[in-house]
Amino acid sequence: MEARSAKTTVRVSLVVLIGLLGASMLFVATGSEPTVANQAAKPDIEELRAGRNFIPTKVYSAEEDERILQLFEGLRVADVSDGMDKVGLTNIGLMSPEIHAAWKDTKHFTHRFIGIAVTVRYVPTNKPPAPRMETKAFDQWVGNWYSKLSSEPFVPLIRNGTALVFDDAPNSDVGSIGSNNIMGWKLRGCVGVVTGSTARDTDEIATEKVPLYFSKPGRGIRPGRNEVESVNRPIVCGGVLVEPGDVIVADGDGVIVVPRAQAREVAEYAKATLDGDKAGRRKLYKKLGLPLDDSVK
Repeated sequence: MEARSAKTTVRVSLVVLIGLLGASMLFVATGSEPTVANQAAKPDIEELRAGRNFIPTKVYSAEEDERILQLFEGLRVADVSDGMDKVGLTNIGLMSPEIHAAWKDTKHFTHRFIGIAVTVRYVPTNKPPAPRMETKAFDQWVGNWYSKLSSEPFVPLIRNGTALVFDDAPNSDVGSIGSNNIMGWKLRGCVGVVTGSTARDTDEIATEKVPLYFSKPGRGIRPGRNEVESVNRPIVCGGVLVEPGDVIVADGDGVIVVPRAQAREVAEYAKATLDGDKAGRRKLYKKLGLPLDDSVK
């Protein structure tokens, strides 16, 4: 009995030893125990204290943008929404219906646009407004605010096919977008502007025929109301994430944002959808004796 017990003890000890050796080998293979791994993964505290962005901005060439824009040429928000469904992004990228066209052209549809996102974020100021002062002093105060606190550092990024997308101070009655600067952006190649907030000079913008999508009019100037926070960083507009380089499609149905990584696949499906829709409607136009318009050509 004693000899059998000794053998059993030896057998158990060998099993334990093998288990311990296996754990040691696993430790060597993985390189560290969980506590050490977690410590290594921790970001630098001082880096965080200085501010850190966790979603990197991807940079695309003008040629890459042009190839993507060609794929989306002529597509409507509804077609693109179908394409988003097809790639598994149902209800993603569709901005709130509150974001709507400031004006519409139902003959040639010039209010529609397709562009590549350049983003900007303005935040409500926590600085006091200007006190009553003489005209010269007030104009100087306004100029200083525009140059130091609420400038337009995104302008050099505008190129052919750019869609400017604003995340602006939501509760400020401010017209960061107006009839003058929007034409300057168009001159540089901007095809359309979207803001989750406000714009002013809306009568003139409609006359100028620059595509603008917004929530409501805002009357005030930027000085005393908002400050620029960032350019070409991820923002929220109309309740959805917009990253620089995403595809923006806007028409009478609203605005949709297509993540750049899925853009080609979305466009290919949307194009087939649009082609089928046009073919079917052309037949109905013929039966009804209606002349073809821009929506079916």
